[in-house]
Amino acid sequence: MAISNELLSSTLFSIRDGEVDELFQRVPFLDFAKKLGGIEYEDGGIKIQRPLAVTNHSTITQLATGYEPVSLAVNDVMQPALYEWSDFVAPIVITKKEELENAGEKAIVKIVEARMRNVMGLLRREINRQLVAGNSAVLTSLGSLCGDPVAGGTTGFLQQGAPTAAGQTNTIGGLSRALVPDGNGLFNRSFNCATSFSTNGIRGMHQIAAETSARAPMGDIKLVLASEAGYANYRRALFTQERYIDEKQLNAGYMSLAFGNAAVVQDVFMPAAAALDTAVPNTMYFINFDGIKLVMHSDGDLAVSPFEFIPGTTARSAQIYWKGQLIADNLASCAVLFDGDTF
Repeated sequence: MAISNELLSSTLFSIRDGEVDELFQRVPFLDFAKKLGGIEYEDGGIKIQRPLAVTNHSTITQLATGYEPVSLAVNDVMQPALYEWSDFVAPIVITKKEELENAGEKAIVKIVEARMRNVMGLLRREINRQLVAGNSAVLTSLGSLCGDPVAGGTTGFLQQGAPTAAGQTNTIGGLSRALVPDGNGLFNRSFNCATSFSTNGIRGMHQIAAETSARAPMGDIKLVLASEAGYANYRRALFTQERYIDEKQLNAGYMSLAFGNAAVVQDVFMPAAAALDTAVPNTMYFINFDGIKLVMHSDGDLAVSPFEFIPGTTARSAQIYWKGQLIADNLASCAVLFDGDTF
């Protein structure tokens, strides 16, 4: 007996939530963003608009006698950072030939389930690769934490170099960092371990924590994404006094140490030296989820469509659709520690 599109569709709908949860749990940035308020939803719009304060509204008049004229010169402090949506879709297809060769409803349903899990695994790898390293070959419209990608991109958020217009040149939401005073938050903090984590690593982490805390309008560092070598170096440096965070955060299968109030988690896609124009690795990203967020469309959060027949073929397909973007509200509260993969 032929299996209806409705039955196959209901199979996808029934396992969709579990597969999405698994995808989020297996990508550290997504997992912690979901837990700690780093994900926002919007209902539409051609672009994502985030208002940023790019200058000071007024000037201060110092009073000596009280009769001095007060300067009423003011500026419009807000300027929108505009982000294009990143849209992508992945199909799940089954052919009539496959249906006939796999007799029984259960066999066909298992094929559909296996293919959905395969597609979710592909999306997990590519989303993680693009968010962390900025070098996905297929999700190039999605923003990245990495400000120094192989292709020499100019929009990644966390750049190696001094927090100045000369040291960090990428545009953020179409805005040049050079036009925005440092105090208004588009320059991230940065620390160079100079190829020696044992000498500079822990000091650099504490310096970053102090600098970001002093500049964060709200919140603090909640996640430290580390390269495999960086994570191992941090653990080695703390071996006699290492401490682990709440076991609930270990349910995704990755080990997690603590630094202050932040979880330190390794990510296999952290870009090594060979993957960056600067020729030195990004060892750790320090993320404040009040400064960097993932915005997703409320109807495009890995939404699954019903199965439909493909005209002109014997196949039918469903689609997994995502619409969202990585955005920055305040990069001064976030940081990158680099060149610390060597102990």
